[in-house]
Amino acid sequence: MFLDVKELAVRKLNIRKSYAPGSIDYHTAELKQIAPLDVVAAAVLVDDQIRSTGQLETKIELQCARCLDAVVEEVHRQFDLFYSPLPKDIKPEEERVKDLDAEIAFYQGEGLFLADVLSEQVLLSVPMKVICRSDCRGLCASCGVNLNHEDCRCETHAMDPRMAPLARLKQDWLKKQ
Repeated sequence: MFLDVKELAVRKLNIRKSYAPGSIDYHTAELKQIAPLDVVAAAVLVDDQIRSTGQLETKIELQCARCLDAVVEEVHRQFDLFYSPLPKDIKPEEERVKDLDAEIAFYQGEGLFLADVLSEQVLLSVPMKVICRSDCRGLCASCGVNLNHEDCRCETHAMDPRMAPLARLKQDWLKKQ
């Protein structure tokens, strides 16, 4: 769905839409939408800015940061966003971001796609690290077995080979005592 500036200048746009899994591109392989993304929103033009308010709900599948098992997260997010037209006199060099600019996003051309807005909002609701459960034991650093499902048979006191000279010094010192 395209939020057209010309159409929004005439009337407010009320949106009630559902996006099937796979229809929105999140630009990452770490996240998979597994339930429809339902959105109820409104869009209006206010002083050449598109204001979009509403809420969205969906379920996504992520990987546990410790054991790499699949984790299902429910996403419920409300949003109130402003989009200004991209200024035509943009300078290529970096400029300091003003506080007001951090609250407003930009669109280019005649409007913006609602799917892009929703994709951004879902990505902002995803936690930095997802853990399948609080007592997740993760993967064995040596053999890679999932310690939640089975115990590994790795040596428990595997030593870094760079520390071997210090270990010999310690053994020699203990023998002398």
